[in-house]
Amino acid sequence: MENFIVSARKYRPDTFETVVGQSHITHTLQNAIKNNHLAQAFLFCGPRGVGKTTCARILAKTINCENLQPNIEPCNECTSCKSFIQGNSLNINELDAASNNSVDDIRNLIEQVRYPPQAGTRKVYIIDEVHMLSTQAFNAFLKTLEEPPRYAIFILATTEKHKIIPTILSRCQIFDFNRIQVKDMSNHLATIAQKEEIKAEPDALHLIAQKADGALRDALSMFDLMVTFSGNELTYKKVIENLHVLDYDYYFRMTDMLLTENLAETILIFDEILKKGFDAHNFTIGLNQHFRNLLLCKDQKTVQLLEVADNVQQKYLEQSQKASVSFLLSALNIGHDCDLNYKSCKDQTLHVQLSLMKMSQLANAFKLNVLVEELKKKD
Repeated sequence: MENFIVSARKYRPDTFETVVGQSHITHTLQNAIKNNHLAQAFLFCGPRGVGKTTCARILAKTINCENLQPNIEPCNECTSCKSFIQGNSLNINELDAASNNSVDDIRNLIEQVRYPPQAGTRKVYIIDEVHMLSTQAFNAFLKTLEEPPRYAIFILATTEKHKIIPTILSRCQIFDFNRIQVKDMSNHLATIAQKEEIKAEPDALHLIAQKADGALRDALSMFDLMVTFSGNELTYKKVIENLHVLDYDYYFRMTDMLLTENLAETILIFDEILKKGFDAHNFTIGLNQHFRNLLLCKDQKTVQLLEVADNVQQKYLEQSQKASVSFLLSALNIGHDCDLNYKSCKDQTLHVQLSLMKMSQLANAFKLNVLVEELKKKD
């Protein structure tokens, strides 16, 4: 039986063009190579799973390519590229600082740097999770990082830039990686699904991308899990079932009941959510997010900020017409207080129910306020 290769490895980008959602990084690096403006030390920082180590490897492969393409991409055919792909390149060295963080490890690295490349023109040293180095290791690394041999390039990668000492930061050219946008991730998942001959609903892929919270590696791991669970047909229903995500419809139904002041149905919907095993606190956070999305739909300029599928966006636009800005702001304020005080409550279910009761009476409160104002004017 053939060994299964996870999507995060199988579809790992091998050129700048295939990197997802980091065009500001890839274009800068390509221009640096094109104009021969390469720094000797780079620091790639950003959240997990956004392509820091991948970009470091692509950069290392590209600057050692013997037949660089006109679009500043590696050829993947020359001796250097092939040795990199096979994992036996002598010019590209990777060090995991999470497990090699002592002074001796850095001294061994510095000793290697003294020897020029036997083939090619550059030796590249990629140090992953560099924030894990000890203070002594950082200090031992300072001189080499500031004045390395002309053939040496250091690429440091970290998720925690604030833990790196300022003297290291000042010696590096810093690149900040972004969280990958939901749309970019869902498009990438759709491409992979097509290559793997998997029928995937756009809503299902969009939900996986949302759940990944900006980390493409997490999205690919969830995608593999969903395919294992549901086979070659990925549906929205199966994804929410397996990821244990609360369906959008619950929030739409809940909001409709709150707008019509239907207290009984509001409590029953909340009870249904609890019986399905969903956490009351997560529901509260989701409901607040729902009110925020409805507020964004009140203005065409902010609709684009919604990170939802097109058909769901249409539902938001329709429901936002039913809710006033005053209702949404007041409901969001109540929901925010519920979120803040949730953990300190002894009866957390009652706490959320009480918040829902308050929201269901907002329309009456607004009417009473208008009536009071009219009476004041008459007086």
